[in-house]
Amino acid sequence: MFAEAEDALGALTGLVNNAGIAGRLGRFDALEPAELRAVFNTNIIGAMLCAQQAVRRMSSKYGGSGGSIVNVSSRAAELGGANEWVHYAASKGALETFTRGLAREVAGEGIRVNAVAPGLIATDMHERAGAPDRLAKLGPSLPIGRVGTAQEVAEAVAWLMSPAASYVTGTILHVSGGR
Repeated sequence: MFAEAEDALGALTGLVNNAGIAGRLGRFDALEPAELRAVFNTNIIGAMLCAQQAVRRMSSKYGGSGGSIVNVSSRAAELGGANEWVHYAASKGALETFTRGLAREVAGEGIRVNAVAPGLIATDMHERAGAPDRLAKLGPSLPIGRVGTAQEVAEAVAWLMSPAASYVTGTILHVSGGR
């Protein structure tokens, strides 16, 4: 995938690890091992493997000219996801730890590594998990009074990828309306 992208677009300068799944909504003790594996394989192992390929291409240690990696986490990483998505929250917590560690490891090689941690965002994730009314119920209780949009998250990612964030690395940026 990375070789094909480089052939088509040129040298890699950035990676956004945005693939993720929440899995089934519910208590952790009702979770099947296969569901747990699927969430961790997608949310943390997949992100780590993609970041590894990106570092090999962007690091000055390997002849690259640097770049930026942004991982998409979740406020659930800090909030814990009790009675809903403990497994998802744990996978995103691992992603945030990975973000901080990798940032320190490759900062001197010209690579910045950060994450955004969206809160309640208007996507179909909640509906797919069996809670179509979750956003309508929780949105008004947020300090900002509403759920966020995918565009607002994308703007934060774009800023972290840009030269305007050239001195930012190892940071988890909350995009969560104050939650």
